[in-house]
Amino acid sequence: MKFGVITFPGSNCDQDMIYVLGTIMGYEVVSLWHKDTDLQGVDCVVLPGGFSYGDYLRSGAIAKMSPIMGSVIEFANKGGYVLGVCNGFQILTESRLLPGALRYNDSHKFICKNVFIKPVSKTAGITADLDHSRGYKIPIAHGEGNYYCSAETLTELKANDQILFRYATESGDITEAENPNGAIEKIAGICNAEKNVFGMMPHPERAADAELSNQDGLELFKSMINHMVVA
Repeated sequence: MKFGVITFPGSNCDQDMIYVLGTIMGYEVVSLWHKDTDLQGVDCVVLPGGFSYGDYLRSGAIAKMSPIMGSVIEFANKGGYVLGVCNGFQILTESRLLPGALRYNDSHKFICKNVFIKPVSKTAGITADLDHSRGYKIPIAHGEGNYYCSAETLTELKANDQILFRYATESGDITEAENPNGAIEKIAGICNAEKNVFGMMPHPERAADAELSNQDGLELFKSMINHMVVA
């Protein structure tokens, strides 16, 4: 299993992702630069969190025009696996690899804290092996994490089992009080209809090390990898 982690100007979670996938989990990981076009034969591309291009215009709006994104889009459209976390999720929606958009938090404040997210999809690889009755403690750190989509798109997401996570309590109760950013139906992550492109606002790579006393995020990576079908 070989992963490629992209670094854009302004990325700040790329090394965290490389550390978790490579050092903790033991997989081969290569660093991909935003000006690259060669994905180096990876099985999964990861778009990490941060503030690509300073989040000018809209978060992810400039990054989608990076040379590497043409290769990522082609890779995804051919069935390659792609994971976008936080800013990476924003880039995936801007690139139309995932539907909807990430808007400013309804508080208009940057939020950095631990939250709990409850797995929803039973058929997406990243959630398939998780306990769907409880919340997983995963940190968030964003100013534009308010997921929004049209009513038509929301209906499709539900019909195709594309909602990955909703904000919830530790015990798995989904309530408005647990919604940190105003996201429609408390959505914290989605995937595409083919279930090879995943996007989420919380940071599983920040909850994947015993030294941090939280390995909930590691369970997400394990589930995704267990269900990846690669040549």
